[in-house]
Amino acid sequence: MQSELTLFVGTFTTLLAIINPLEVMPVYLQLLAGKDKTTHRLIARKACVYALVLSFFFLVFGDVFLRLFGVPLAMVRIAGGLILIKIGFSLFMPENGSGPVAADAGPGANIAFVPLAMPLMFGPGAIATLIGMTAEIRESPREILALVAVAAAIFATMFATYLCLANAERLTKRIGPLGIDAATRIVGFFVAAIGVGLIFKGVIQALHGVTLR
Repeated sequence: MQSELTLFVGTFTTLLAIINPLEVMPVYLQLLAGKDKTTHRLIARKACVYALVLSFFFLVFGDVFLRLFGVPLAMVRIAGGLILIKIGFSLFMPENGSGPVAADAGPGANIAFVPLAMPLMFGPGAIATLIGMTAEIRESPREILALVAVAAAIFATMFATYLCLANAERLTKRIGPLGIDAATRIVGFFVAAIGVGLIFKGVIQALHGVTLR
């Protein structure tokens, strides 16, 4: 069970760092300016449900896409690592005006799906991470338990994100802009480090495949 617990913790921390609810909160509050608390919680719940569905879609069918396009898992790890490094550096050293920008949502727009669920909560980094998790599941001696661990981590991540969004106003007041900026930079550093780890694993796996031939 220790390997499954490690997989759960690794998936949870990686996804939560990539989603980074603290970075989503300002956009969330901007889109819902003037709305009541009930609407805030409803949109937060819908956005997290959408992101949850997208997560499981790529977790289940990610391997199918890899087989369809003939992409080795080692290459997915390397590509995913590069994406995470880019995201990490953009969080750690944000350029002026490079932060998330709220889309111009009309009266009939489903802001819970776009831009909240995608691409803010579920973007390229989350996609690469979940497809990479299929490799961990396939390589595990107990695939069912590994799948359960990853699924539980996805649920836990979305629940934590919902709690942050549902209490966004309170958290923003307590943490403040400087606190959010500091936390975002710290998260960015660890996201970049996670990306380096993925690249390292991908290179080792690719070299191992070459030596076997």
